Amino acid sequence: MTLDFISLVSNASGIALEDFGIHGSVALGMHTEESDIDVVVYGSQNFRKLERAVSELVERGKLSYRFNNRIDAARRFKGQYKGRIFMYNAVRKPEEVDVKYGALKYSPITPVAFTCTVKNDCEAMFRPAIYDIANYKPINPALELPRDKIPQLVVSMIGCYRNVARKGDSVRVSGMLEQVENLETSKTHYQVVVGTGTSEDEHVWPL
Repeated sequence: MTLDFISLVSNASGIALEDFGIHGSVALGMHTEESDIDVVVYGSQNFRKLERAVSELVERGKLSYRFNNRIDAARRFKGQYKGRIFMYNAVRKPEEVDVKYGALKYSPITPVAFTCTVKNDCEAMFRPAIYDIANYKPINPALELPRDKIPQLVVSMIGCYRNVARKGDSVRVSGMLEQVENLETSKTHYQVVVGTGTSEDEHVWPL
């Protein structure tokens, strides 16, 4: 059934079979009659193609969506195929890995909570999910950051916040402000990390 599902979405999306993978219990040979179909697609562009193909297959009645909460509804990554739950996620292709291990130094600064607009969502489907942001606005005006420390990115280490917002969407964010220093160039920028483990209230909520 997993192979049939991948064949269906491959044909509908035009994504080559070699750009799909399987994870979860099926990949480990531990699946049962109740197991889900867990699929991965390689590459951000392929993920967007798969997203559109699944939507079209839902419209045609070949698949159906299954959402348990508003985060599921925002992500649109879960559905049902012939009575079986499926989920799909994305992994970077090697050429999409642009950070060299050890080249950047990360320094936590302070917890922050704010709203913003997603400026770029091309890395939102990965883990960590990266959102390029604009229009930073603190929830508490008294805690507004200095202009030179306003974050440019939101980086979620928590898997459920992958792909919860698209370009132009507004989100509410709670996380840890970090300074990121490039050790080769000494240039710095600021980002907010969601999923540091320092607070139970870190999140990326679509508005």
